[in-house]
Amino acid sequence: MKLIIFACLAAVALAAPQFLEADTSASIEKDERFDLGDGNFRYAFELSDGTVVEASGTPGEEGGVNIEGSYRYVHPDGDVVEITYVADERGFRPVGDVIPTPHPLPAHAIEQIRFAEERRALGETFE
Repeated sequence: MKLIIFACLAAVALAAPQFLEADTSASIEKDERFDLGDGNFRYAFELSDGTVVEASGTPGEEGGVNIEGSYRYVHPDGDVVEITYVADERGFRPVGDVIPTPHPLPAHAIEQIRFAEERRALGETFE
């Protein structure tokens, strides 16, 4: 019985997907931190593998912290990925080439919107 259990465990272990191990050989090239404790802060990190992270924060109007920042890294396919962002009372707003964007509206939809706005400007209402 023990042999059967051992054989089953060995089969499961061999059948498990072999995950790629992350490259942990990058060293820290830059590490800067500044924090006043009142919502004003700045940090910047840079690794030898090309990863760069920077952010700065200021107190927000509604008691939170407003943050502007960016990060950049080298994708496994060799492309450099860069994201800049703002996080404040209006939410988290990232910008970057890798972020999906909605498809543009088709011409007939744009025409319908224009027509509806034109009619609304003339005082017509839609129910």
